[in-house]
Amino acid sequence: MTSRALNGVFRSLRIYQGPDAPRARMDGLYARFLAAGDLAFDIGAHVGDRVSSFRRLGARVVALEPQPLAMRALRLIHGQDANVRLVPAAAAARSGSLQLKINTANPTVSTASAHFIAEADGAMGWEGQVWDDEITVRAVTLDELIAQVGRPSFIKIDVEGFEDEVLAGLTQPVAALSFEFTTIARDVALRGLARLSALGEYRYDVAMGESQILNFEKPLHEDDMARFLKTLPHSANSGDIYAFLVKG
Repeated sequence: MTSRALNGVFRSLRIYQGPDAPRARMDGLYARFLAAGDLAFDIGAHVGDRVSSFRRLGARVVALEPQPLAMRALRLIHGQDANVRLVPAAAAARSGSLQLKINTANPTVSTASAHFIAEADGAMGWEGQVWDDEITVRAVTLDELIAQVGRPSFIKIDVEGFEDEVLAGLTQPVAALSFEFTTIARDVALRGLARLSALGEYRYDVAMGESQILNFEKPLHEDDMARFLKTLPHSANSGDIYAFLVKG
């Protein structure tokens, strides 16, 4: 364990669990999807700010996080909560194992996607990002999790350019979910939209960056959301797409 890696996790804790974290906005957003007693999946939980929000709403949580230091932080924060199940694994299209590339200085952008790292190389806004370590981690599918614990009311997916692979491991519609997108890997988000639309009839909205605010008054069809993603300026950088099941 290096001081660089520890500093990276402490940085994440300050940002996502510190006094300036947007807790009220986050809770207001997720209250659209979760009520007390509901089940939520947090895929790529990192240091658990979404887990904390889901629990404030009274939901039960299954949280996946493959990075050992982030999992240590999760256990310190949520490990004594009987309504939180912490799983030291990544989600993927198939169960087994995968290689996770670690950015020790900024572990929130650690990823299993070599394509994502290649797209970040030299991209504006991604200067200085270095994936300087690699570990083998256990991989499970969303279908496996559902078979073990039941179908969730909401799934949050934030795995840095690996979202389409996570969604490929889901073969049944769920009521609502979100997945991150970046402007350096729009193709990943477009494949995610196509995957969901193959599972059921969904409508879509988006929250830019960490705003926790949905962008549209009325959710969009897949084609309209795809068009929105394609026309975003590179400087928009990232956000989360929210999918609402209409008919499945």
